[in-house]
Amino acid sequence: MQTIIASIIIFGLIIFVHEFGHYLVAKLTGIRVEEFSLGMGPKVIGKKWGETLYSIRALPLGGFCKMTGETGSDEYRPVETHDLRRFDQKPIWVRMSVIFAGPLMNFLLAIVLFTMIFAILGMPQDLTTKIGSVVTNEAADSAGLKPGDRIVQINDEPVDTWRDLVAIIHTNAGNRLKLTVEREGNTFEVQVVPRLDPENNVGIIGITPDEIIWENIGIIPAIKIGLERTYEITRLTIVGLLEIITGKTSAEGIAGPVGILQLIGESARFGLIYLVNLTALISINLGLLNLLPIPALDGSRLFFLGVEALRGRPVNPAKENFVHLVGFVLLMILMVIITYRDILRIFG
Repeated sequence: MQTIIASIIIFGLIIFVHEFGHYLVAKLTGIRVEEFSLGMGPKVIGKKWGETLYSIRALPLGGFCKMTGETGSDEYRPVETHDLRRFDQKPIWVRMSVIFAGPLMNFLLAIVLFTMIFAILGMPQDLTTKIGSVVTNEAADSAGLKPGDRIVQINDEPVDTWRDLVAIIHTNAGNRLKLTVEREGNTFEVQVVPRLDPENNVGIIGITPDEIIWENIGIIPAIKIGLERTYEITRLTIVGLLEIITGKTSAEGIAGPVGILQLIGESARFGLIYLVNLTALISINLGLLNLLPIPALDGSRLFFLGVEALRGRPVNPAKENFVHLVGFVLLMILMVIITYRDILRIFG
């Protein structure tokens, strides 16, 4: 139940922010918004304020911001011949701005969430090489390491931070390492062979760091770090997508709705900060996904607007809508396949 509630809140927030981006820029540029909805399918509740119907629908699988003339059809017939409040009557730069605003809001949400984390918690200080816990039956446990031990050297080379320690262990799967350890004022040496973790493709010996100490940094540095973190995750995600497309890496790590629900459930057990961090990550991924030129997504609509700008005239609305429809069907089929794979991975 905790996972379901957390999932509804997280997906609801991300979808709301995305659709609100479309809605806000549409309103600011004078486009008529007929309906702003969270969810898909049959309407559960709705209230009309002014010209816009605000609704919640039965299936929590997305949302939409319906604008007059968005599909190029004549679903709204104004009295005047040229209705300048129609989406398709606006200049290309306005229509592009409306479409791009949705993904942009997802990136802004991630920046805000990361900023909140660092403003509230502060920045973690560099972790020392003091061991916080030892995993049973792993290499460190077999070598006799205990919580409270401090690793001061690896292969006679000093290590001062946990980051340095982990970097050496991660890159030496299967290789014997000599650790110099301090315990209660005494120094001794042990040998370990990091085991390859197939899921992350790194070496591990089964230790975790001592308690993290957080340092208050203030709101301005928190905003800066929030921007940097969002940029870095976005960059790494793009690199990962390119590697999947070029075949340099597999798509096994891609998670569907079931896989994301599992991640949310695991994060919820660790606490609110982990959930906020995961929400920012999902928001970044949703923003990037929507910018891809995949039919039925925002990226495809931006692509067609770009074609219109180059040709000097719009693509036939019927043909464009058909492409989006086919793309939507293919996306649903892909989602079913990924969901099936997630179920096999989790329960099989």
